[in-house]
Amino acid sequence: MDDRMRLDKYLKVSRLIKRRTVANEACDAGRVLVNDKPAKASVNVKAGDVITIQFGNKEVRVEVLDVQETVRKEEAKELFRYLP
Repeated sequence: MDDRMRLDKYLKVSRLIKRRTVANEACDAGRVLVNDKPAKASVNVKAGDVITIQFGNKEVRVEVLDVQETVRKEEAKELFRYLP
């Protein structure tokens, strides 16, 4: 079982960003950080990584808890936890 996943795919699977194209655009625009560094969509994320996403003037920080290829909608929120 591979415990890494492309950032754009993880954002979609975890439903932090609903669509992969939108995730790609956010990464390209520099609005997504992994461990406080600007991240390309192709960067691999794993458990323990911290993802920061800028939504307009709002910022969301989450810690990756798990990486899975597919999850049901109700379980998506178990892939990460929000950080203050």
